[in-house]
Amino acid sequence: MTALLDVEGLDVAYDGMRALQDVSLVAEAGTIVALVGANGAGKTSLLRAISGLVRAERGTIRFDGDDITRVPAHRIVRRGIAHVPEARRVFASATVRDNLLLGAYVDRDAAHRAARLEAAFSAFPILRERLEQRASTLSGGEQQMLAIARGTMSGPRVLMLDEPSLGLAPKLIPQIYAGVRAIAEAGTTVLLVEQNVREALRAADTAYVLQTGRVVLHGNARDLIGDPLVQQAFLGIGAA
Repeated sequence: MTALLDVEGLDVAYDGMRALQDVSLVAEAGTIVALVGANGAGKTSLLRAISGLVRAERGTIRFDGDDITRVPAHRIVRRGIAHVPEARRVFASATVRDNLLLGAYVDRDAAHRAARLEAAFSAFPILRERLEQRASTLSGGEQQMLAIARGTMSGPRVLMLDEPSLGLAPKLIPQIYAGVRAIAEAGTTVLLVEQNVREALRAADTAYVLQTGRVVLHGNARDLIGDPLVQQAFLGIGAA
C-alpha cells in the first residue's frame, strides 16, 4: 500500500545551521503519527518543510504519490495538508463560528462547510456551546480545541499539529487528545509534534523519535513507550 505522506532523506538548514539531516517518515491514511523529542530536535522544522514554509536542501516529500517538495505553501493547503502551528493563534475578536468558517476559505461549498462544522463539534462538543462567543473569552484549552477544529475546516487529508498540549492544564489534555483521535477515526491522517511524549505515544499509531535533527527511533508508538532510550530520555524511567 502506498503511503499517503512519504518523506525521504530530507535535509533542512537555517542560516547555515542544520535543522534536519536525512529524515525519512511514512504516514498511512487515517493514522496518527507522533514526532517526539526535546526542544531543538527538528520536529517543527519537519512540519514546516512538509507544509512548504521552508525549503528542503535535499530529499523528497510525496503526498498521495505526488512530489510536493517544491510546491508553494498555499498550493499545499489546497492539495489537502493543513498545519496548526504552536501557540493557537485564534482570531481573538472573532466568534468561534467565524474562526471556524475562516478555516474553510479554500472551499466555499456550503454543504461541505456544514458537514465539517458538524465533524468539528463531534470532535470537540464544547465548541457548539461556544459558537457565538468571541474566541478571546474561551479558556486556553478551548482555544486549542478551536485552533485544531479550524484546521479541519478545509477538509485536509493530513492535519499537522504542533504542540497541541503546550501550556494546558493537565486535566484538559485528555479532552484534546480525544478530539484528535476522533479526527483520525473519521479518516484524516494526523501528524503530531509533541514534547508531552507519554501522551503522544499513547494516542499515536506510529512514532518517530528525533534528536538533533535526525530520526533515532521509529516504530509502533505503544512499543516505543517501553523502549529504554525513550524511557530514560523522555519519561524519566530508569535514569541514574
